[in-house]
Amino acid sequence: MFGPHDGTRVTVPPYRRMMAFLMRGRNESAVYFEQTLDLSRTLPWLAEWNAAHPGKHATVFHLVMHAMASVLHERPRLNRFTLGKKTYQRKGVFLSFAAKKAKTDDQPLRTIKRRFAEGESFEQVVDATSGEVDSARTTEKTAMDKELGILLKLPGFLLSFLLVALKGLYKWGLAPRSLVDTDPLYTSAFLANLGSIGLDAAYHHLYEHGNCPLFVTLGRIDGDTMTIKYSYDERIEDGLYAAKSLQLLKARVEDPARG
Repeated sequence: MFGPHDGTRVTVPPYRRMMAFLMRGRNESAVYFEQTLDLSRTLPWLAEWNAAHPGKHATVFHLVMHAMASVLHERPRLNRFTLGKKTYQRKGVFLSFAAKKAKTDDQPLRTIKRRFAEGESFEQVVDATSGEVDSARTTEKTAMDKELGILLKLPGFLLSFLLVALKGLYKWGLAPRSLVDTDPLYTSAFLANLGSIGLDAAYHHLYEHGNCPLFVTLGRIDGDTMTIKYSYDERIEDGLYAAKSLQLLKARVEDPARG
C-alpha cells in the first residue's frame, strides 16, 4: 500500500480525524507550552559526570536530547505526524538540531539529524552527538550541503515546482529516500539550544515542509533555572498526553541520577 516510507498509518478517534480537516497546516494547529526547569540537582550531577569521564563534556542540552528520545520511545503517540489528513506512527525516533560552525555572525548553521535507538545510554548520546557536532563544524560539506548546492543552482520556479512535486511523491511513498532520510525536517522533534548563544527560549514556528510536529527551544541557564518552550502540532495527539510526556522529560532532566 502506498504511503510515506518513514511512517505507518494509525487509526485515531473520530474527533482527532476531524481536526485534520479543520486545521490544515501545522502552524494553524500549533499549541505553545513553556516549562521552567530547576537545575539545582542537574548541574552538580553534570559536573560529577564530566569529572568521571575525562575528555568528554556533557551539557544540559545532551540531557534534554537523551530525555526527549527516551520519552518518545516510552510515549509513542507523541512520535506521530500528519500527512494528507491522515495520522502516521513514525518508524524510529529521530531528533534534529543545529550547530553553528563558530559563534560569529557570518558563520552558517549546520543541521544534524540522528536516529536514537531505544535504551541508548546517556554516554552513548554524548559521544555520538558531540562527534556529529565536531564534524558539522569542519569545512567539509555534508550530504545535505551538497544536495542544497545542486538544488539552489536551479531557477526559482523550477525549484518551487520540485519541492511541490517532492511533497506529492513523499505522500505516495515515491520520493527518493536519500532526500527524506537526510532532511532534518522529517523528524520526531527539532531542538534548538538558544542558551548556547546567550539567548532566552523562544516559541518557534513549525515548518510546513517535512513532517516535524514538535519544535523545542532551550534558553540560557539563569542561576539554577532554565526555560524550555515547545511548539506542538495538536493534530497528532491530545494536549493531556503531550503534557504528561513533557512532564516526564522535565523530571528526567531535573533529576538525572534517577535515570
